[in-house]
Amino acid sequence: MKAVRSCRHEKKVTLVDVPRPVGAGVRVKVRSAGICASDLHMVNAGFDIPGILGHEVAGLLPDGRAVALEPLSPCGHCDCCVQGDYGMCRQGAGVVHGVGLDGGMAEEILVPERCIVPLPGNVRVEDACLVEPLAVAAHGIRRLTPDARSRVAIIGAGPLGLCAAALCVPRVAEVAVAARHDAQKAAAEKLGARLGPQGEYDIVIECAGTSGSLAEAVGLCGPRARLLLLATYWEGVQLPAFEVSMKNLTIEASFMYSQRGLSRDVDVAAQLLGRHPQIAAALISHRLPLHAAEEAFALAADRAAGAIKVVLCLLYTSPSPRDGETHLVCR
Repeated sequence: MKAVRSCRHEKKVTLVDVPRPVGAGVRVKVRSAGICASDLHMVNAGFDIPGILGHEVAGLLPDGRAVALEPLSPCGHCDCCVQGDYGMCRQGAGVVHGVGLDGGMAEEILVPERCIVPLPGNVRVEDACLVEPLAVAAHGIRRLTPDARSRVAIIGAGPLGLCAAALCVPRVAEVAVAARHDAQKAAAEKLGARLGPQGEYDIVIECAGTSGSLAEAVGLCGPRARLLLLATYWEGVQLPAFEVSMKNLTIEASFMYSQRGLSRDVDVAAQLLGRHPQIAAALISHRLPLHAAEEAFALAADRAAGAIKVVLCLLYTSPSPRDGETHLVCR
């Protein structure tokens, strides 16, 4: 089957032929796989990724049901796993599909049953790769417990910042997004956020991952505000500690997703996507076939050209509404 792997020395991706996965688990025919900023960073930095890329994945079960994936195969026995914080499994990145384990930028993926995320009936499988980044945002925002009176500012309008906006807009009094590019600004407005945070905010969510964006976030915090670090900080950043102290800020850091009781962050994300279908229309800017993976990665890195979420889609059969015949389509 065809799959996407990283060429470590050339710092690019390539399409390769690999054997179909075998062994225990649930076989999923992949229908959509999103390109994450972390994928871009790992490829460009020359990380040693042993297998197939892709952790934002949706597809079809053998019985035809559409599902998303929670791309983790944690040990289930360490203290973090037992508490429901399996995103912090003590085995580290080796339990993440698309990093330490084979991911979903391929025709098929084999995963444990626990990875399966049921979808509401109105969620299209070609959009359901958004469940994973929405779950990342849901996990962080759950730590803040915003209420209907909260004013929320979001710094950074990449996919993660826009996912945070999608989660907050229906729940709080105001969401303002700091966005750099025109496509990002248009997407934020489609989600119901306003542009250009001004004044003081109860909650500020930092999604850009730089010292400058962190300083901007702290500047927008009101007294005793909560600052959520939702970005991935690949390198050291400077914290305006004096202002943090003077404002008595509470800083929350968040990574990946988890479970509390019977509720998984990924299930919350799937339900949100079902209730608000405009999320997919706002976030997915480009869809390319699997064989165009190299082009798709280059496109995803060019935010100024209008890319937000670039999705690799795989061909599948669909009956024509006109003649009833089966055709191959890629949407």
